[in-house]
Amino acid sequence: MRLSCVFPILTVPLLLLAGCRANQPAVPTNVDAIKTPAAASQQDTRPTIVCFGDSLTAGYGADDGQSYPDYLQRDLDAAGYHYRVVNEGISGNTTKDGLDRITDVLALHPTVVVLEFGGNDGLRGLKVETTRTNLARMIEILQASGTKVVLAGITLPPDYGPDYVNAFTANYPTLARKYSIPLLPFLLDHVYGVPGLMQRDNTHATNQGNAIVAKNVLPLVEPLLNK
Repeated sequence: MRLSCVFPILTVPLLLLAGCRANQPAVPTNVDAIKTPAAASQQDTRPTIVCFGDSLTAGYGADDGQSYPDYLQRDLDAAGYHYRVVNEGISGNTTKDGLDRITDVLALHPTVVVLEFGGNDGLRGLKVETTRTNLARMIEILQASGTKVVLAGITLPPDYGPDYVNAFTANYPTLARKYSIPLLPFLLDHVYGVPGLMQRDNTHATNQGNAIVAKNVLPLVEPLLNK
């Protein structure tokens, strides 16, 4: 890839960064609350960046306006980029759900999509190959439309077994290399395990944590944009 942003996989603590635990609702109680209203979308003519994923993208448990896509919008504005960030995260989504929603994302004609899926697949013990196939298909569809893709990786708790966890985690660098796309190996880098940056479920970032997640994503998105 022109960007050479495929970083080595980080060694992360015992965690689940899937975006949904058993004590979390399978779907958000108010999906509309995490999406840009249609009227606002029609009035805003800036090129679009879509953050596409599960609860880690949706901002589960954070206050309104405090998801990582919200902070990414502020960071881009402050840096002088004129883009509109749209949050297309839905809690509980698997890669299959993401694939089913891909046409909704294409309808936004995004310039860049930050793709974050897979953790809920892992929680359900789905085949690693199925997760990889669904992610690959989403990347292919987005790239075929002319959209640039940034891939955000996650991992699973060690009690899922080293063979499964290692194979699951390896999906992300494998896909990044295959499709020559920037990779953030661990979405919650510098957030997980830091007091005040994670919620009590030890899975989702707090408001302050989401601000740091946005800064994790920003360096991968910036080279794909024009000022």
